[in-house]
Amino acid sequence: MSKSKLTLTAAESVACCSPVLTDPMSEDRAERIAPLLKAIADPVRLRLLSPVAAHEGGEACVCDLNDAFELSQPTISHHLKVLHEVGLLDRSKRGVWVYYRVRSRALGDSATLLAGVGR
Repeated sequence: MSKSKLTLTAAESVACCSPVLTDPMSEDRAERIAPLLKAIADPVRLRLLSPVAAHEGGEACVCDLNDAFELSQPTISHHLKVLHEVGLLDRSKRGVWVYYRVRSRALGDSATLLAGVGR
C-alpha cells in the first residue's frame, strides 16, 4: 500500500473552512441553559407547559392539570416543581391550591436559543 501525502495549497486550505459569523456559545451560558433543556426534554413536562399557558389568564391550578393527565397528583406536582425550579413557571399558593403561570420571557429566550442552533 502506498502512503501518499495529500498536499494542499494555502488557498485550498482556507477554502475548506467556512467562516464563523457569530461567537460560539460560552461554557457559562451552556451551563445555565442545559438544566432548562433537560427539564423540557421530559415529555410530561413539555406537555404540562401547554395547558398552563392555554388556561384563561395564562395560569392554571394544579387541580386543573391533574385531570388532563393519567398520572397521580404527586407526580404532576413533581414535574411542575422541576419546571418552576428551572425558571419556566412561576407559582403562587392560594389556600390549599397552587397556581402556575408560564414565564413567557423564559420561553421566549428558549425559543431564541433553539432558533439559533439550526442556523
